[in-house]
Amino acid sequence: MSAELLIQNGDTVYFPAVLEDIKWETERYGSPGKLTFKCMYDSKLNVTEGNPVRLRWNGLNVFYGFIFKIEKDKEPVLSITAYDQLRYFKNKDTYVINGKTAGEVLELIAADFELQTGDVEDTGYVIPSLVEDGKSLFDIMQDCLDQTLMNVGEMYVLYDDFGSLSLKNIANLAVNILIDSKTGENYKYSSSIDDQTYNKIKLVYDNKNTGQRDVYIAQDSSKMNEWGMLQYYDKLSEGENGKEKVESLLQLYNRKSKSFQITNAIGDVSVRAGCLLPVILDLGVAKVQSMMLVESCKHVFRENENFMNLTLRGGDFV
Repeated sequence: MSAELLIQNGDTVYFPAVLEDIKWETERYGSPGKLTFKCMYDSKLNVTEGNPVRLRWNGLNVFYGFIFKIEKDKEPVLSITAYDQLRYFKNKDTYVINGKTAGEVLELIAADFELQTGDVEDTGYVIPSLVEDGKSLFDIMQDCLDQTLMNVGEMYVLYDDFGSLSLKNIANLAVNILIDSKTGENYKYSSSIDDQTYNKIKLVYDNKNTGQRDVYIAQDSSKMNEWGMLQYYDKLSEGENGKEKVESLLQLYNRKSKSFQITNAIGDVSVRAGCLLPVILDLGVAKVQSMMLVESCKHVFRENENFMNLTLRGGDFV
């Protein structure tokens, strides 16, 4: 097992002598994939910002992106930071969205900013109306994905798949890599009702036709007796189905918020932010045996080894 890293400047391809670790980091939303490494520098190595960078591990595609930062001190060593295409989602613009799915919005943005797309799934939910004024492309896409999640209960993940923007349902991103007591060097978990937990959902809509305010409520009385009333309140936009959305939100938020971190797990490059992993662990004070969502993933490649640090959430603790 070994890493193959190359940098292309025009017609010239370089295979730099890499020093120390190569690090590849992904987040489920709001950040591009990031690759950092150090390499030996001499007069023959002519690389600059914007040059494509490609990383393969044991023959498998891992990262394709572009150099955004180069650092050098008095030593003949370059420290390089590269990002995948999602780095360009930090750009800001204005979009008025009417009757489009999140997938269609992604295709529109990609065309406007000359970005490559790959497997973009049909997200199903048609967003009635959404005005995004002067927002980052990350925020625009996340608003569309949040609308989809809140109305139909389906979560989709946007990521760069070796140079192609992809959008997939998390159900189609399950990876058969078991996380158990033998997987990593250390772990930490938390369970909380302090953040993103609601047992009562209240949505209102100012109905211009009737002149009245329509109110939609869904609640779990047993959880209210257990935790007290934790209410989510919001206004509906025109065209949204209040009955469906209120039930979808209750199903989404009427649970404990659980997170789990594992360090120095045996690495597998098929694992990245947004995928689902099976977890079986006896934590002493709690047990977990379920699929969990990878919120962030950091791969470290050194010599012939690959380790990863993971932040997971979801699942059932008992």
